[in-house]
Amino acid sequence: MWLAALVCLLCQSGISAGEGGDGEDLSVTTTVDYSNVTGTTESVGQPYFDNSTKRDYTAAVGQPAYLHCRVKNLADRAVSWIRKRDLHILTVGVHTYSSDARFAALHTDGSDEWTLRVAPAQPRDSGSYECQVSTEPKISLSFRLTVVVSKAEILSGPELFVRAGSDINLTCIARHAPDPPSFIYWYRGSNVVNYAQRGGISVETEQRTRTSRLLIARASPRDSGNYTCAPSSSDSASVMVHVVSGERPAAMQSDAAKTNKPLRPSVLISLGMIASKASSLAILLQGFFINLIYGNGNPWNNYCLRRFEPR
Repeated sequence: MWLAALVCLLCQSGISAGEGGDGEDLSVTTTVDYSNVTGTTESVGQPYFDNSTKRDYTAAVGQPAYLHCRVKNLADRAVSWIRKRDLHILTVGVHTYSSDARFAALHTDGSDEWTLRVAPAQPRDSGSYECQVSTEPKISLSFRLTVVVSKAEILSGPELFVRAGSDINLTCIARHAPDPPSFIYWYRGSNVVNYAQRGGISVETEQRTRTSRLLIARASPRDSGNYTCAPSSSDSASVMVHVVSGERPAAMQSDAAKTNKPLRPSVLISLGMIASKASSLAILLQGFFINLIYGNGNPWNNYCLRRFEPR
């Protein structure tokens, strides 16, 4: 009995010693259930992009532009930003590889986000950019940047005439502003509109609609001047306000002068030429009919001969 037990023990020892050697490869397979995994179906341990991030950005000229790229499971790989129009490498990791100092990579340790900053943005920066991860093969995600020129517009136009005693009401809109302006200032000349200078001045700004309204009640001629609307992230706009007295403001007189202005010399010359030709035609017809009544033969020929014969 003890001999059989010894043989059995030796056989088990031999099998244990043979595992992991040059014999049969005995591997252990682990199955991962992805049914409860959200956000991606990429292989476990491989870098992948968070595709829920925004990929189309708009920035105003002169303001910073930011492109945000999120990479999961990055491990020891590097993230690069590429400008697609010329395949120029802008950044690798947090290091900048462009001579243009406006480009920089922003990243916080432990974060999945790698941000490309362009400050200040210029119209030439519009185009496609690529966030690239140094896997093998490389993986990349495209982003689109549009840089717009944001301009303010005063709805009354470049010039406004107001009768004394009525209100000056100016409305300014920041056109093409990617984000609501943090402020909109009103200037009269080179000075900010002074609410303490006189009563009846109010400003109402709506950031959501990018609109500001300036109201000056009971305007007088001293309220005349150049008014400027200056949003924080847009080019300014100006209007010249004239506060006039009387029933006929200068604008109405100006329009009347335009409608009653004299004819230009070229028009007078043209009219004179037309009158001269008409007179010559009348004389020609008169001679024709006289010859028709009193002449012989072909009246036209007779008239022409007498008209143009040498004298």
